[in-house]
Amino acid sequence: MISFDNTKTAFDYKNDKELKKAYLLFKLIGMPALSSLGMKMATVGLKLNLPITSLIKSTVFDQFCGGEDIETSKATMDKLAKYGVHSLLDYSVEGKESEQDFNSCAKMIQKTISIASESDHIPFAVFKITGVMRFALLEKLNNNETLTEEEEQEYQRAYKRINAICKKGFNLKVPVMIDAEESWIQDAIDRIVEEMMAKYNKQIAFIYNTVQMYRHDRLDYVKRTHEHSKDNGFFIGLKIVRGAYMEKERERAIEKGYESPIQPNKDATDKDYNLALEYCAANQAGINICAGTHNEYSSLYLTQLLATYNIDKLSPSVYFAQLLGMSDHISFNLSEEHYNVVKYVPFGPVKDVMPYLIRRAEENTSISGQSSRELLLLKKEKKRRGL
Repeated sequence: MISFDNTKTAFDYKNDKELKKAYLLFKLIGMPALSSLGMKMATVGLKLNLPITSLIKSTVFDQFCGGEDIETSKATMDKLAKYGVHSLLDYSVEGKESEQDFNSCAKMIQKTISIASESDHIPFAVFKITGVMRFALLEKLNNNETLTEEEEQEYQRAYKRINAICKKGFNLKVPVMIDAEESWIQDAIDRIVEEMMAKYNKQIAFIYNTVQMYRHDRLDYVKRTHEHSKDNGFFIGLKIVRGAYMEKERERAIEKGYESPIQPNKDATDKDYNLALEYCAANQAGINICAGTHNEYSSLYLTQLLATYNIDKLSPSVYFAQLLGMSDHISFNLSEEHYNVVKYVPFGPVKDVMPYLIRRAEENTSISGQSSRELLLLKKEKKRRGL
């Protein structure tokens, strides 16, 4: 049995100053009103070009991001590698609208693939479809609306960008994960990703889709996708997460008057998450998985599934994943026991990664958030060190 309470292993990579800083930060963002106000002020301040970038960089950015570019992120990745934890370079720029921005983002994603191909410690590349395609266009595709001639040309350009990214991953033997997004564009994303999987996953899984298990239809989607892949002769890669847009999803469902796609409660989400892990482990011959979770039970359960189905701990078909700056007690203790572990290492200009940082703050101030657990572990390690 793995113990996730071993704080010495969890925080060995942090010196005393870094440990105390992390403790203070989680204490602050664990206060909902203060955290919400702070993130709103930071967003407004950046839009108004106020001199607050250094403050953001030294707090939430430093905790949850690797750097503003690949070069400045290398120190973080090197530190993780010393403890057997892999990195996943995530260019966390989103919400752009222009072709110039989309082309620039696609170029940066391809650069991360090249970097990964040259490193033993970067097993994947990752990107969001909305980083290379306009959100409103995806929404029309999702609703099966007829595109104008101009929109059709726009779609073809975006599809070409996506295909070029996937092709580069295939050619350089770097698996590419495509993130899940809001439910009202996800069907369109699923269709695109499935086309890429059918094209590039003939021998092994190079292209991964992401399923958010806080949606009540995703377990069925996993099973349908697997059956479809068997019928059409390709492998599937799945990153399995609980999800990151729950409040937005519920609010929109109420506003628009449709049934919420979100599970009725956390227990239902947890149940489907673990059932998805079990299904994928049982069908490991055709499915590669990356379990993106900060949940201790799900992480432990997956280790048990590997043993049950005789899957090697270091099989490249199974990875555990956590976000940089969160759940180190899971990441480093799993790595200590020789499981494949990868940390998402987001990077990008401070202004552009604010949506990502806001989601991390919201996660840690929610009732089911991480802050109380993170604080407890950090406090325990501070006491162990006599700080």
